[in-house]
Amino acid sequence: MTQTQGAQDLSVSTSQAPDPRPLAVLAVETLVRVVRQVPDPAWDRSTAPHVTTMDPSRDRTLREILSYHAYDDAWIPDMLAGRTMAEAGEDVHGADPFDRDRLGEDPAGRFAEIAATGVAAIRDLDDLTRTVHCSFGDFSAGDYLWQVVTFRALRAVEIARLVGADDRLPAELVAGMLAYFEVHAEQWRQWGVFGPAVEAPADADPQERLLALTGRAPR
Repeated sequence: MTQTQGAQDLSVSTSQAPDPRPLAVLAVETLVRVVRQVPDPAWDRSTAPHVTTMDPSRDRTLREILSYHAYDDAWIPDMLAGRTMAEAGEDVHGADPFDRDRLGEDPAGRFAEIAATGVAAIRDLDDLTRTVHCSFGDFSAGDYLWQVVTFRALRAVEIARLVGADDRLPAELVAGMLAYFEVHAEQWRQWGVFGPAVEAPADADPQERLLALTGRAPR
């Protein structure tokens, strides 16, 4: 249940990739940190063209975008437990990520609460080969967690820039993602997850190289 919906096959060989579990925890917690810095007036702010979505023709508010992430995080425990969407209960989670607001009167606090359930499930995962049943196909838990890592980390940068917060990702997260995407970025680009690579300055730091590699503008 991530923004990579619509891709036909997101499975890759991850035998040489970094362990995605600590990186997924870092990515989720980094997005939570950014969300806690969103000022109250910004929740209804337009996100286009600053935030990348699967439907660029729709200009979602920041609240809608983060409610979508809350929806996605709420699925993580069921996904990592190997449950299908039918077994987990679409009536509980909702079939449409935009069918309702999930953040309420304390959006940052509620977002952190939902994200914590996903973090706990990631920490408890003991088998990266377990099958995860997403709406767009079956994947290993390892492949699914790379989707989690990427969706949250890149979104944290976009939202931080949108609201004027610190957009620096943890160095460990950047290093792990860069190691992975120096090998797999073109494959993700072929699936339509990333746009064309952007040329990074010769003196770009690792985060700026990562952003350029994933089709996002460096500083």
